Amino acid sequence: MEKERSVFVPRKTMQCHGKLLTIDKPMVMGIINVTPDSFFSGSRHRFSYSIARKACQMIEDGANIIDVGACSTRPGAKPINENEELRRLTKALNTIRIKLPDAVVSVDTFRASVARRVVQDFRVDIINDISAGKLDPAMFETVGELGIPYVLMHMKGTPENMQANPNYDNVIRELIIFFNEKIEQLRHYNVKDIIIDPGFGFGKTLEHNYTILRNLETFKLLEMPILVGLSRKSMIYKPLQITPKKALNGTTILNSIALQKGASILRVHDVKEAVEAVKIFELYSAQPEYQYL
Repeated sequence: MEKERSVFVPRKTMQCHGKLLTIDKPMVMGIINVTPDSFFSGSRHRFSYSIARKACQMIEDGANIIDVGACSTRPGAKPINENEELRRLTKALNTIRIKLPDAVVSVDTFRASVARRVVQDFRVDIINDISAGKLDPAMFETVGELGIPYVLMHMKGTPENMQANPNYDNVIRELIIFFNEKIEQLRHYNVKDIIIDPGFGFGKTLEHNYTILRNLETFKLLEMPILVGLSRKSMIYKPLQITPKKALNGTTILNSIALQKGASILRVHDVKEAVEAVKIFELYSAQPEYQYL
């Protein structure tokens, strides 16, 4: 018997500076943090040679997108100023564009002015905003003017206070309402390509995170690609009583669950392992189901 398919089909294509990015199968977004204080030390790359080597390795390992962040958003982190964020990004993006001029590059920023600069100066393809426009009211209008895809993430509070006893009456319902409202606002500013991210670990308890993962397919109702960022997070390493450095196996398990639940993009520190998970998932999904009497 052929597998049932959801009637809620996310958009399959996105426009990135004239390039058509096709999401006909799950994609992998590799993380490069040009920060000294991101929660996973293995993702920190502050020097040009290290950035270049990591970016090239990610593409070689099968990454579809490279996501560059210059301002740590780990729990308790205080934001750096705009000039420092731009200084770090300029070095990283200049290096990446020299080595990989055609790579699809995303920048993780909540500042509209930074988004505008990196798109205009370095042809950045996607803006990844942890705050969904809440930390900079000009973000939605700016992204609409730039005409690029936008990652709309849910976060309760700010990185400084988001893990201070987050509370929801019904976390799934509240996130669906949140995304519906934000998508309507983005449409007002003519933002055509939207990717939703439920924001694992951003203002959620361990129980909230696993409830979201268990019900991830519910977000297909929004008919947008779903990005998940589970890589080496505390929802893995805390219950296992290990460190982020040892959380790769748990990451692969949760990424595999997310793929089964409808994730379109895996945002990860470890590209090779995520690409392998996608390949195995695709092989599994392509096989017919049988009924045995």
